[in-house]
Amino acid sequence: MLPYLNTSPDASVKITKIETVNPNDLMGSLMLLRIHTDAGIIGHGETYYGPGATAALVHDWMSERLLGADAMSVESHWRFFYERFGNFGIGGAEMRAISAVDLALWDILGQVCNQPIYRLLGGPVRDQVPVYNSCGNPNYGRRPGGKPGWPGYGNLGEPGPLNDSYQLFHDPVGLAQELIEEGHSGMKVWCFDQAAHRSGGMRISLEDLNHAIKPLQKIREAVGDKLEIMIDGHGFFMLPAALRIAEALREIQPLWLEDILKMDNLETLADFRKQSRMPISASEMLLHRPHYQRVLETNAADFVMVDPTWAGGISETVRIAHLAQGYNIPTTMHDCTGPLTLYAGIHVNAAVPGCCYQESVRAHIRSFYKELIDELPVIENGHVNLPTRPGLGVKLHDEVFNSDRHGYRVSQL
Repeated sequence: MLPYLNTSPDASVKITKIETVNPNDLMGSLMLLRIHTDAGIIGHGETYYGPGATAALVHDWMSERLLGADAMSVESHWRFFYERFGNFGIGGAEMRAISAVDLALWDILGQVCNQPIYRLLGGPVRDQVPVYNSCGNPNYGRRPGGKPGWPGYGNLGEPGPLNDSYQLFHDPVGLAQELIEEGHSGMKVWCFDQAAHRSGGMRISLEDLNHAIKPLQKIREAVGDKLEIMIDGHGFFMLPAALRIAEALREIQPLWLEDILKMDNLETLADFRKQSRMPISASEMLLHRPHYQRVLETNAADFVMVDPTWAGGISETVRIAHLAQGYNIPTTMHDCTGPLTLYAGIHVNAAVPGCCYQESVRAHIRSFYKELIDELPVIENGHVNLPTRPGLGVKLHDEVFNSDRHGYRVSQL
């Protein structure tokens, strides 16, 4: 017996070609991937940040194992890459590359079986997935000239449709009422970023604090408890500033505080949770199961948040969600990047009982997603419908993989 076979004697679907591309005219940090097979089935994947680095790992390392291999040996490929990359550090680009490939392999498996991925994960435990809106804008995460953006430094947008991040500070009540009319049950905001840019996160002034929470106070006064509010701090702050923020937010009663602190010391995060007496979410910044296990063991979070295209794909995301469920901690799915991240999260949410919420960005879905995928997710009354097509239930447009496009690479037999 050989462990982690790259093919099996009865393999009926073999990998023949791998394509990657960076559609920097649409989103500078996005890496899209397609895995082709000799059966004519194509699997789709993506990840976000460092698109050149992740594509290099796929073509210069991972393709040697994948080309000619069994496309349906999803777990065997995942474990092999995880263990080999672990020899020189598993985080960062390595885990994102594994994530993109894992999505594509699950997509292939679903298409071969003619079933949506959530059915292969044990079947749906819910017929719709609750979503909340992250208040970005059509250009959030997108910069002129296709330059990648720094996390936590996205622009606030400008007046106009779907410019939720701008509207938060200029017409917060109108924004909240609009989201309620659309059926959303929750909104996520990152209203402390500008303060962090000025102070470096070591402290936050009362002036900055009051400026940041004023829109939230107006929303609570106007709509009461009709909307959950989540706060994202983008990992900017140290403990004293984080505690000051938490105390100021107490009257808002947020559903959770997310990444107010950096995620580099989980003991401090647990201390923050204990001192603040506020619900804590942690965090898409964590990149695989051992990280999340430490969060759970140290009682550092009330919610676990996972990004399926950063933390090891659908395979590892499901394992993290089941792990958290064993601690009676619910799991939520992160999304503020590309469309396949959203679809992967929907599948995990559909199949794992301990999952409770899916992040979505209406400004992305309604602006540029149509230029990448052949079917937009259907969100109604604060819920997204489960995909019905096999695999991921969505395909990247063929023209996205034009060989003249920025960052296009191909490896094939």
